[in-house]
Amino acid sequence: MKQVEVNTKMLSKKRLWFNISMVTISWLSLLFIGKTSLKRYSFAGLFIIGFEILNYLYAYKKKWWTFYEKPRDFLRNELPFSLGPYMPLSLWLLKLSKGNFIKFISLNAIGDGFFAFIFMAFLKKMKIVRLNRINPLQFFIYLHYKAYLLYGVQHLVDKRKGNKGL
Repeated sequence: MKQVEVNTKMLSKKRLWFNISMVTISWLSLLFIGKTSLKRYSFAGLFIIGFEILNYLYAYKKKWWTFYEKPRDFLRNELPFSLGPYMPLSLWLLKLSKGNFIKFISLNAIGDGFFAFIFMAFLKKMKIVRLNRINPLQFFIYLHYKAYLLYGVQHLVDKRKGNKGL
């Protein structure tokens, strides 16, 4: 019984540090994106995070993935992935693609593919999360389809503000 308690506490500490590191490093990267880009892309980034959270809530109910640490907790499990790498990466991809749709979708496909096929395997090996009711290809599609929405929202924001291209 004591062994189980010790393992749970260790896992909780590991997850806490993982979540803190993931969020902190992602947001610190935005120090290098530039004030103008941060301001320009922030609405689309916030919009896609809200949309992503709704997607997570749906996937959470469907149990598409399982976090090893119990109890199931959206705030501790899924939310750090949205607030951590998802939003800052969205802003970076908008900036790096500079309005080139093909480049934007390609960069997203590379990032989403890395996350779905490589990073998820790493997270499973680290006993953080594993796919449950979907396979890596389905998870890639789940991640990637939102890139089109993100690009569309940014396009509308730029069109409204009179900016040429993303």
